Amino acid sequence: MAHRVTVLAHEGLAPFELGVAAEVFALPRPELGIDPWYAFSVCAERPGVLPAMGGFGLSVHHGLEELRRADTIVIPGSPDVHGDPSQRLVDELRAANARGARLVSICSGAFVLAATGLLDGRRAATHWRYAPLLARRYPRVEVVADVLYVDGDDVLTSAGTAAGIDLCLHLVRRDHGAHVANRVARRMVVAAHRDGGQAQFVDQPVAAPPGDDPVSRAMQWALGRLPERVSVEDLARQAHLSPRQFSRRFQAATGTSPGAWLLRRRLDAALPLLESSDEPVEQVAARVGFPTPAAFRRHFARAYGVPPSTWRRSFAARSPAA
Repeated sequence: MAHRVTVLAHEGLAPFELGVAAEVFALPRPELGIDPWYAFSVCAERPGVLPAMGGFGLSVHHGLEELRRADTIVIPGSPDVHGDPSQRLVDELRAANARGARLVSICSGAFVLAATGLLDGRRAATHWRYAPLLARRYPRVEVVADVLYVDGDDVLTSAGTAAGIDLCLHLVRRDHGAHVANRVARRMVVAAHRDGGQAQFVDQPVAAPPGDDPVSRAMQWALGRLPERVSVEDLARQAHLSPRQFSRRFQAATGTSPGAWLLRRRLDAALPLLESSDEPVEQVAARVGFPTPAAFRRHFARAYGVPPSTWRRSFAARSPAA
């Protein structure tokens, strides 16, 4: 039976957030060979034609009873961050969580989750503009103002707009492994993985073609040499810049340092190896450029919260063979 994803719509809904969920979970993906893919539906407290942001209407056929069938419920924003959801909606969401449904918010949808009490004592993300208000209205929630998303296992929250893409792809990664999530991201033409702890404020421009931009050219060069010892000096040399100039331009383009970016790319490259092969962790570490297995384990646990062996046990059964 397909995992059912249901989006909770409301009047004034921002269509992008709804579109993100539909793109990830509703679009048929026969190329993945996963049958069935997710089942997808939309519901609202008052079904019918809902006015959406931008002057058009959204026709919703299901009421809140649809939430009772959902395995994952996506809340793509709140109709009023200063108001409270109805008691009926609160009760339905709490009941869904109690029976094991996964609750997911995008942007201001965290306000709806906070009103249920399910975020009390937990870390939660929302759009940076709303973070102070969320913290004032719900002081029992630990609001993390500068991250893309927070995975609370059964309750997940994300920042605004594009962070919803990161969180939805993270859910696919949890459900089907990195290999499948990467293929979905490739079809969407987005980054395959951005860590949930990455800052919201980073300017992430589309990189110029490698032949036109020295930083982009150096990044492409490094991606082809992850198993090798690549230093900032090596990257700067490829860009025909001094190390100081290169680091400054790299930070401006990506929001992070060359060393931190290279570390993340190595960790990302390790995920499909852990999930789709039985290579020893020590060999995986060497293949993605870590000098020692101990360094790999330390950085991996810091980035993903679990050791590489635990990640492998969690995801190996869900990933196709390499």
